[in-house]
Amino acid sequence: MSWIVLLAGIALWWGAHLFKRVAPERRAAMGEAGKGPVALALFAAVILMVIGYRWTPYVSIWVPPLFFTGINNLLILVAIYLMSPAPKKGALLNFMRHPMLTGFALWAFGHLLVNGDLTAIVTFGALLAWAVAEVRVINAAEPGWSPAPKGSLRFDAIFAVASVVGLLAIGLIHYLLGVWPFSGAPPF
Repeated sequence: MSWIVLLAGIALWWGAHLFKRVAPERRAAMGEAGKGPVALALFAAVILMVIGYRWTPYVSIWVPPLFFTGINNLLILVAIYLMSPAPKKGALLNFMRHPMLTGFALWAFGHLLVNGDLTAIVTFGALLAWAVAEVRVINAAEPGWSPAPKGSLRFDAIFAVASVVGLLAIGLIHYLLGVWPFSGAPPF
């Protein structure tokens, strides 16, 4: 049952995100009113994935080396920065077409590095595959693209600091959920 819940959440995540690309006429016919059901489907997907992830039994596949924790944390920091408004408002990454999807892929890959259990491999592997597929589908559907106007380095700096704060906040949330995501013992 737990695997069914997890896989249903993953499938719903893929379906809700790809709906606009796979069935563009159908999505366009829904207009603005279609945003609500898609958002609800994505919310349900996250809930199903979290519940399924928590319920599935732990099956160890491999034991990640400890130094992967530092690599993961760096990838997550970069992912947070890429998912911030920095690529659109800053000067450093305005050339990127898919900063959010790239950040999401780094987030998923980082989690694959530090989790050697079957549930994590299935979950984060499927989400990484989704991010890659989404980039390919968008590029095929919309081949014409031009970079955002170059923004300000000030925004890059602001979002870099915000990304560090975000990483620390996410780390604290992980700790409260029973997982210490940084190297060493928690300082509390």
